[in-house]
Amino acid sequence: MDTRYDYIVIGGGSAGCAVASRLAQGGRGRIALIEAGPHDHNPKVTTPLGVATTARKPNAYNYGYRTPPQAHMSDRKVRIPRGRGLGGSSSINAMIYIRGNASDYDGWAAQGCNGWSWRDVLPYFKRAEGNERLAGHEEDTLHGGKGPLSVVDLRTTSPFSRYFIEAAQAAGHPYNSDFNGPTQNGAGYYQVTQRNGERWNAARAYLHGGEPVEGNSRWPNLDVLTDTQVVRITFEDGHATGVVVRRDGEETQMQADREIILAAGSIGTAQILMVSGVGPADHLREHGIPVVHDAPGVGQNLQEHPDVLLAHHGVSSRDLLGLSLRGGLRMLLELRRYRRLRTGMLTSNVAEAGCFFKSSPDLSEPDLQVHFLIAAVTSPMRYGHGYSAHVCLLRPHSRGQVRLASADTRDAPLIDLNMLTDERDMDALTRGVRGLKRILDQPALRRFGGRPVDALLEAEMTSDEAIRQLIRDRAETAFHPVGTCRMGSDARSVVDPQLRVRGVTGLRVVDASVMPTLVSGNTNAPSIMIAEKAADLILGRPTPSDIAPGTPIADTVA
Repeated sequence: MDTRYDYIVIGGGSAGCAVASRLAQGGRGRIALIEAGPHDHNPKVTTPLGVATTARKPNAYNYGYRTPPQAHMSDRKVRIPRGRGLGGSSSINAMIYIRGNASDYDGWAAQGCNGWSWRDVLPYFKRAEGNERLAGHEEDTLHGGKGPLSVVDLRTTSPFSRYFIEAAQAAGHPYNSDFNGPTQNGAGYYQVTQRNGERWNAARAYLHGGEPVEGNSRWPNLDVLTDTQVVRITFEDGHATGVVVRRDGEETQMQADREIILAAGSIGTAQILMVSGVGPADHLREHGIPVVHDAPGVGQNLQEHPDVLLAHHGVSSRDLLGLSLRGGLRMLLELRRYRRLRTGMLTSNVAEAGCFFKSSPDLSEPDLQVHFLIAAVTSPMRYGHGYSAHVCLLRPHSRGQVRLASADTRDAPLIDLNMLTDERDMDALTRGVRGLKRILDQPALRRFGGRPVDALLEAEMTSDEAIRQLIRDRAETAFHPVGTCRMGSDARSVVDPQLRVRGVTGLRVVDASVMPTLVSGNTNAPSIMIAEKAADLILGRPTPSDIAPGTPIADTVA
């Protein structure tokens, strides 16, 4: 095992894979990518429907964190799935490609994140994206056609996804063929990160070139070290010099001659910073950790999309996933179809269609998102078939925190989401549940029978208080934690707009933890965008903010 590199990237998730690959392509030195989990060469990862087995419970590819009891969520311990292994959460997510609104990024810039406006970040979204709708063309105004991240329309969709879209239209929502187009508003099918009917996670996009390769990387100057746990980052006089790792039961010191890039996600990055001595000083001393730099903001500003699921059960259709003899027989046929053709139900991401809408007509952009699922998600799973729909609040006001449970990175940290503590979030989500119920009550779906799992939703009129109680009892997360290493220009921000950790040198953070606020949608594509931009910052290449005003966006990134 080599121990000296120019750059060390900690975390082989979406951002880590992307930034490590771009650094390797830059050809300026040797790079090590360190990942605590296994490689991703597994059918549970590559088969899209495998999301049903990896996303919900702890396993080799999912840390499966839980919060302490949440006071505003009926004192429940809420699940926080996080990807483990190459590809990170892009190996267990629903593969939905969403960027968010332009106003999200303009909001970042207004908060002091210079160089992160929509004009600044769009070229990086386009550089990453390989959208099949462009048929191999380089780009159009809003999309990229030749990037490494394959973005496609689902090969096979359930008829019920179409029925959901029809129901949404009947409820007053326009059809939207591209949620990453000129507007998010409306209902339609999601585009997904797949290729040839398989999941196209960040590792396949940026490391493997599509197929498993020896060493997990196609770049000769990039070493990918899986099953390697980071113990801590080492410092000398405030400069990050290396990383202590644990592999095969032994600890090894690795050196970085240029920079260390921390890309372990909003949970892991905050934890590693704190165990390494960068964080709230009093909290670090409680765990016997020598303080390298007192950074009170580390672990603060945690944000998540609060999400409520409504399920309908007892629908007699094999076009829906479920537990039944007839359904099992169909799945055997679908397995054979998938093996031969890479089409059919096994190519489904389960959440095939969705809708964006506003909780109030006064808003300029949608603040609610629906994911329609071709299965009745219940706990425990019930015999039979059905469908479900999640509604989540896109721009919550509530904030949580990550704290250490111990100084050992093998121990899960304490993750307090603190969701729904701001009354504005509960008000908006209550309207969201009402709006989703209005869609599900339309004849396009109700004609197939089945009953809501929550009896109160059978009533034509349901009180706000009853819906609020349902939210407290059932709300979960949308699996989108961000913000624990906030980027900004103020002294209390954890990283500056160049993603450099304040108070130390030689260390950057490159993942969703730097987001000052949540984006309006799924967070995988924005995490990869951050990594694409970070590579230019690290290598000293021009970024769109360096280009003269008036230059077409398409010409701002080489």
